[in-house]
Amino acid sequence: MKTFEIPKYRNIEISKYLIIGALLCFAAVSTATEYIGRVVDEKGVPVSYATVYMADDPVIGTATGSNGLFRLETNLPIFSELIVSFIGYEKQTLLLSELHEDTTVIVLKEQPIHLEEVVIAANPAKQKNKRRRMQDLLAAVYRQMQSDFPMTATAYHIVSDVRMDAEDEPWGMEQMIAHVVVLPQQGHIAKDMRTGKKGSIPTDSIQFVAEYCKRFFDADKRTQADSFLASNALEHMDKKHKQKMMRRAANAVDSGVVVHRALFAMGNIRYDFEQSMKDIRHWEVTNESEDETILTHTETITKYLGCFKMTFQRHYILDSHTYSVKRFSEHADVYVTIPFGIKLNAEQLQMLNLLNMGEQQIEKFRLKQISASVDLNTIYQHKNEDTYLLEKNMIMNAHIVGARQADIPIHTKATQRVTKLETENVQPLKKDQITRRIKREIVPIL
Repeated sequence: MKTFEIPKYRNIEISKYLIIGALLCFAAVSTATEYIGRVVDEKGVPVSYATVYMADDPVIGTATGSNGLFRLETNLPIFSELIVSFIGYEKQTLLLSELHEDTTVIVLKEQPIHLEEVVIAANPAKQKNKRRRMQDLLAAVYRQMQSDFPMTATAYHIVSDVRMDAEDEPWGMEQMIAHVVVLPQQGHIAKDMRTGKKGSIPTDSIQFVAEYCKRFFDADKRTQADSFLASNALEHMDKKHKQKMMRRAANAVDSGVVVHRALFAMGNIRYDFEQSMKDIRHWEVTNESEDETILTHTETITKYLGCFKMTFQRHYILDSHTYSVKRFSEHADVYVTIPFGIKLNAEQLQMLNLLNMGEQQIEKFRLKQISASVDLNTIYQHKNEDTYLLEKNMIMNAHIVGARQADIPIHTKATQRVTKLETENVQPLKKDQITRRIKREIVPIL
């Protein structure tokens, strides 16, 4: 066998380069820079639980504490973009180079969730033609929806935040980075507004897989929330056993995926519009101007002898010239009462886990009553003449009452922002991707 001898000077050269490479790698790892900032509103009031993350890598992120402060370590270049967001405020984007050595103050401008103002300005002389005009308008809007919203698979990368309050005090937030694939599917048989022929109306199937999850807690507020939300049995536990129970409950079920997925699925605009346009008595044109037309749908649904009642008002904000949807907002009031209580199924029980309930409480919980008020805003983006989701915001105030008079108030603020959009060669997710559990990182904040 022929052998080759490497000259000694080559060994020296190789060793030198290996050492230099190792030092460079060590330097790259060890030179992570710490950035400190403070997030306030326009009045200078600290904004707690604001999301702070890198645009190119949302996993590198944190949340602000009760004083609005945050600390973030990264070795990304100083020209990398930092995103700061909180529901009810405009998203702020700045470069790392804009953060000073001292604490940088970042001001968020208000952009509250609100329903569009309803001002009905009907012309009495044209009321006799109102039904015909409304039918024509709804048909025109639906045709535009069919044109605007693509019937091809679309993939979204999102950052989703769900914040919980107790006694009007924020106490925790769950942030999830997720990959979502929307697959248009054929649904029920109905009349196609474009052709006038009956056919299968498309709906959307949503595949949601969590990639990373953090739960941020202010230690003091979490203790208060545990006491406020927990049953008497949990309150009487000693501190050690209580903390053990809460740690087990925090990872017992995959509640976060359920909550974040449900928020993404809310407001399937094309399908909901097609379902509700059948009865024009519930529709009005509001706030019509040269640039925007607001089409409002109002309805009350009562079932089971009044045990279920929901009133909702949906606003479709349209371009007055093309009828393309620019924004969508919805308000709903829901009341449910179950005389003898009902045992919740596995997925419904998972949602209670976000309240930090213990495992024993979750298993024994029987639902008797729900009352809730929900506000939802959806903003869209346009790409290649098609319309896609850009941002969703939600505020919910609710009470859940159990069979043992367990009254649980739920005050939730949630926002989802699209960080990346893929529209070409999107493949459905595999079953093992969708069903895998996501591990949570429990993160205390300042």
